[in-house]
Amino acid sequence: MPALARDATVAIFGAGAMGAGIAQVAAQAGHRVQLFDARIGAVDEARRRLAETFATLASRGKMSEADARAATGRLETIHAVGDAVSARLVIEAIVEDLDAKRELFRQLEVVVAPQTILATNTSSLSVTALSAGARHPARVVGMHFFNPAPLLPLVEVVSGLATDPAVAQTVYDTAVAWGKVPVHARSTPGFIVNRCARPFYAEALRLYAERAADPATIDAVMREAGGFRMGPFELMDLIGHDVNFSVTRSVWEGYFRDARFTPSIHQQALVDAGMLGRKSGRGFYDYSVDAVRPEPATEPPRAVPDRLVAFGELGRASQLVDRIAAMGAPIERRERHPAIPDGVIAAGGALLAPTDGRTATRRAAESGARDLVVFDVALDYHACTRLAVARADSCSDAAFGAAIGALQSAGLHVSTIDDAAGLVVARTVAMLANEAADAVQQGIASAADVDIAMKKGVNYPLGPLEWADAIGCARVRDILVNLQAHYGDPRYRVAPLIARRCATGGRLVPER
Repeated sequence: MPALARDATVAIFGAGAMGAGIAQVAAQAGHRVQLFDARIGAVDEARRRLAETFATLASRGKMSEADARAATGRLETIHAVGDAVSARLVIEAIVEDLDAKRELFRQLEVVVAPQTILATNTSSLSVTALSAGARHPARVVGMHFFNPAPLLPLVEVVSGLATDPAVAQTVYDTAVAWGKVPVHARSTPGFIVNRCARPFYAEALRLYAERAADPATIDAVMREAGGFRMGPFELMDLIGHDVNFSVTRSVWEGYFRDARFTPSIHQQALVDAGMLGRKSGRGFYDYSVDAVRPEPATEPPRAVPDRLVAFGELGRASQLVDRIAAMGAPIERRERHPAIPDGVIAAGGALLAPTDGRTATRRAAESGARDLVVFDVALDYHACTRLAVARADSCSDAAFGAAIGALQSAGLHVSTIDDAAGLVVARTVAMLANEAADAVQQGIASAADVDIAMKKGVNYPLGPLEWADAIGCARVRDILVNLQAHYGDPRYRVAPLIARRCATGGRLVPER
């Protein structure tokens, strides 16, 4: 089955922000669009707003005035389910309730032709469960847009157990024709994005619970070192803690309370208090008019050590050595020294080492290097503006100052966090990669589609599997193993696909 013909009618049930957004996309793509909502006046209001949107787009040169008028003319409000009789694709975007969606599909099956595709925009409900009891379950498929639908490119095309692969492919090809970036997914809790994104919030919340750092510092590190557009706390505040917590709880319960998805009692407390983020004026941050945004913890300037030496293989962190040298600080490169741990930078009396998931204190005790400071992963050590560090309990103030001065010589802001295992970016990226690898292992989506979904759906700077390949699969495994040893928590168990790739030396994302 090819993409839906342009002259085919698309019916959208639900005229809220998501339904209206999908209607805009379909109308701009050239389809006659029928818009329905059970609320009195909702469809007429949605059509009025869409007409204004098209006019605004035309005034800004985003589309011609003729195209704006034509798109508006293709919008039709309907007031009964039976009015969708001629639709060839129905997309429901009604309340996120399984029984309500099933009832709508039951009513539609009496009206529409047998070949009409019934698509659900659900973000969390099982497509398999939605199609159960349908006359033609093979035509029920997920078509999950991301909000706002006209702007965000990703569409998850979700197949339930009964979905005909040809139906899923038609929806996929139709999404492409509409200018979207679709990915195929199997119907499991959270699909791709809402499942694989859970560690982005969960690891930050765990660090917060441990009082390793405050939200402003964690957010700054994730933005300025990790390359994420928003930090986890400001993103949760933007999404709304009621929504974010509900999704986490849904995925957790959907996977029979797997420890990997355990919700945070701290986020539950915010929900209970009505501190939902931006929409309520208070979340992790205060959004009142006179509120002052907290600054991240940043080390004051320190002197640059007279001598810096990089020993052994630093992997991706060798970029940091290059950056220090480029900034004019004296740094030597030497082969591994028998008396010094491999892959470290000697700075005055301190040793700077990239995190491997152990706390600095444990690593210092096991290596015998008392004055140890560990530093975090960065998306690009050449370009990042901030780096997180942690010092071993045995590290002297003088040695710690020398380590900070060495990093500052590269033009970096340095944020010290309490000695938490895996620091900030490293543990988050490792867990994102682990969750993505598990999704691939379970056949929920291909490695390429998982990475596309996370980049296009939530704007990650790299796909989690792509990032793991860049860091090194073995390093990701080591971070996870050390996190599990530190916490004794099964949430950090290594995904079988990562273990297998480490054994074979292969990549998580096959090269094309």
